[in-house]
Amino acid sequence: MRSPGEGAREFALRMAREKALAVSARIPGALVIAADTIVECGGEILLKPADADDARRMLRALSGRAHTVVTAFALARAGALAAGDAVESRVTFRSLSDAEIEDYILSGEPLDKAGAYGIQGAGGGFIVRVDGPRDNVMGLPVEQVLAALRRNGIEC
Repeated sequence: MRSPGEGAREFALRMAREKALAVSARIPGALVIAADTIVECGGEILLKPADADDARRMLRALSGRAHTVVTAFALARAGALAAGDAVESRVTFRSLSDAEIEDYILSGEPLDKAGAYGIQGAGGGFIVRVDGPRDNVMGLPVEQVLAALRRNGIEC
């Protein structure tokens, strides 16, 4: 649950940290990587849609506009945080027709994605521009995660 006044970056970081710490506490010998992706458009945080109507609302809000995708990651070991960061990408959608939105919702793809779309799937066809890491929009900023792993003694 988002805390009052918590921005997209802070919310994503907190969620990634909480996930990493929860798993790390159960598996003390493991290095855990957790991530959380948040979409922010016009000051509104768009999480995973609750249902088709919510997905429809989100896709209409994103249509023809730019929005920010924040993916935060956290590394934890032995119940303690080892590293973490949040990465932002700016994504611009082309204008979507009602028919396109309905067809996409019927595919089922938007129902488990922050912001109701996946860049790696059919939703990628809605995007006209990405400023920042594309893999960040998919849900894991790989370059930044690899750098954090190296800083923690994991060669990859």
